[in-house]
Amino acid sequence: MRAAGAAARRAASVCTGAFLLAAAGLLDGRRATTHWRFAAELARRYPRLRVEPDHIFVRDGPVWSSAGITAGIDLAPALIGDDLGDDAAKRAARHLVVHHRRPGGQSQFSALLELDRSDGRFGALLARAREHLAEPLPVERLAARAAMSPRHFARAFAAETGATPARAIEPLRLEAARARVEGRGETIEEIAAATGFRDPERMRRAFIRAFGQPPQALRRAARG
Repeated sequence: MRAAGAAARRAASVCTGAFLLAAAGLLDGRRATTHWRFAAELARRYPRLRVEPDHIFVRDGPVWSSAGITAGIDLAPALIGDDLGDDAAKRAARHLVVHHRRPGGQSQFSALLELDRSDGRFGALLARAREHLAEPLPVERLAARAAMSPRHFARAFAAETGATPARAIEPLRLEAARARVEGRGETIEEIAAATGFRDPERMRRAFIRAFGQPPQALRRAARG
């Protein structure tokens, strides 16, 4: 693997295959990911690499790594697109019956799933909110949708999800915004408007709080 990695134009791994790349020294000084269950172990064994435990796949120069086995399906069109362009990636995605491009930096987790409970009352409400992020989503509007008074809704929502309605909406906005930032074709201003941040500066501050980096830095990292 060391010899092949030195000669190859590109190296890639799926799931715990990142451990093999790391053992061969191909990830030294690079960013990488693996299945979330093994991310801490990867970081412990190989301190010379920087593990991104929340990413679907990561590209750092000529080395690519992906999360669980199914994340390899997301990785494949990205590799095809890198080699042959976006049209070829779209054709491959259609053949596989998968999304054309699920950005590598998209979380292995879902903000919606983390907020919802299997027997929760607010799952449908949160799902609808995620589909309307460009619109204002004050407590009053959410409460009306849930057929509750704002005060009762706020108390019940916090008791069930562990977050206030406002704090629950921001992760949904961040998840959607990050996926678009790491995609292509939209400006930061367009993304801020489409995900309900409206002001790019407000979105920038939210990104720094959540991810430790502004949107532009995440976009650069996603494009390798």
